[in-house]
Amino acid sequence: MLEPTIAAIGPLDFSAMAAARDLQGRLTKPAGSLGALEDLSVRLAGLAGSCPPPLPEPAAVAIFAGDHGVHAQGVTPWPQEVTAQMIANFLAGGAVVNAFARQAGASVTVVDVGVATPLPPVPDAATAGAPRLVAANVRAGTRDLAVTAALTRDEARTAVESGIRIAYDLIDGGAGILLTGDMGIGNTTPAAALVAAFTGIDPAETTGRGTGVDDPTYARKVAVVRDALRRHQPDPADPLGVLAAVGGLEHAALAGLILGAAARRVPVLLDGVIAVSAALAAAAFAPDATGAMVAGHRSAEPGATVALRHLGLEPLVDLGLRLGEGTGALLALPVVTGAVRVLHEVATFDSAGVAEK
Repeated sequence: MLEPTIAAIGPLDFSAMAAARDLQGRLTKPAGSLGALEDLSVRLAGLAGSCPPPLPEPAAVAIFAGDHGVHAQGVTPWPQEVTAQMIANFLAGGAVVNAFARQAGASVTVVDVGVATPLPPVPDAATAGAPRLVAANVRAGTRDLAVTAALTRDEARTAVESGIRIAYDLIDGGAGILLTGDMGIGNTTPAAALVAAFTGIDPAETTGRGTGVDDPTYARKVAVVRDALRRHQPDPADPLGVLAAVGGLEHAALAGLILGAAARRVPVLLDGVIAVSAALAAAAFAPDATGAMVAGHRSAEPGATVALRHLGLEPLVDLGLRLGEGTGALLALPVVTGAVRVLHEVATFDSAGVAEK
C-alpha cells in the first residue's frame, strides 16, 4: 500500500494555479489585499486541479494515539496511563478537541495505533456524529529509543499504512479536508528526534518542554534525544528507517495520513509539533506531498518552527498553543475555508459593475 500511494502523489497543477491567480486579480478587492489567503487559495486550486477548488468540507479530524518506551527515561512527569484515559475522554466528547470540533462541525475519529495500557470501557457511540474508535494497534507502545530502535521497519510500515487506510476511509466517506490529531504521553521526545534527524538541526533547538517540564527534566530530554541520534544514526533519505529508529507509532501513522491525503489530492491541515514532525517523514517519502499540507498553527514547541521552516510552510495562526489533539488545526479551519470561499462567492469587477483603478 505504501509504494502505490507514494507513486500516486504528483505536483500541483500549475494551470489551475494560474487560473486562481487570475481570478484573484479580478475579484472586487485590491490585488493582494487578502495576503496569505490568496496564496493558500491558489495552492489549493493547484492541489485540486481546478479553479475554484472544492470547498474544504466536511472536515474530519483523525487522532492517532500511541505510547512510548522512552517514557522510562523520565522525559515527562505524566503517567503513561493518561494516554488511554484521554482516549476515553475523546470518545465521551469531553476534551478540548471535541469542543473545537463541535464548533467547526468536524467529525472526530480516534485511532489506537499503539496504546500500551488497556483502554477503559467506552461510551455507546451509536449517536450520529459521535466520535468513533478505530482499533489498529501495531504493538503496545514503542520500545525505548534511548536503548534500542523504537520500532522494527515492519512495525513502522504497518503504522504508516494504517494512516493511509484511515485517510482513504475518511475521504471515501466524503471528507473534503483532513485534520491531524495526536495523543501519547511522552510523544514530544520522539518528535524532537524526528525533527532533528530530518533537518540536521541540533536537538537543543528541536526539543521543547512538552507539557511544561522543569529544567532538570528538560535537560534530560535533550540529552536523551541527542544520545538516541548518536546511537541510531538515522538517515533522512530513509524515512521508514528514521521512523523505526526514533519515531512513535502515532508519528508514523500521521505520516501515512498525510501521504494518503496527498495521493487523493485532498488538503491535510497540520496541527502541532507531532504533526509537523510526521510531515517531515511524509515529505521524505514523497516531496510533492507538501502540496497537500496546510500549516494550521505555530506550536509553542520549538521543533515545530524548525520543521515548518524546512517544509517551507507558513502557519495560519500563532496562539502559543501546545496541547495537540488537533486543537490548533481546528482553530485554523475557518481560515482555510474562507480562503476557498472567496474564489467561489466574491464577485469580479466585471460581474459587479465595479470600476477598477
